[in-house]
Amino acid sequence: MATGWAGDGAVQDQIDATIADAIKRARSQAPRGPSLKHCEECEKKIPEARRKAVPGVRLCVPCQEEHDKQQAAHSGYNRRGSKDSQLR
Repeated sequence: MATGWAGDGAVQDQIDATIADAIKRARSQAPRGPSLKHCEECEKKIPEARRKAVPGVRLCVPCQEEHDKQQAAHSGYNRRGSKDSQLR
């Protein structure tokens, strides 16, 4: 049921758009190209097992974890799923 100026399905459309944006962002940040043998942040050697498991890897595990923490802090997505967070 629509309320106010929103049409039927408007909230679901916003949710779908938010998910599509998150998928697009994740794909754009996926590693590409050949894996590096040394971390581009700290220059430590990246183990061969990691290079095989993650094609195009550029960071060692500790640097990747730190990078992921920083990305999560700035992601802009409300993971609790409040209605207000879905409406831009």
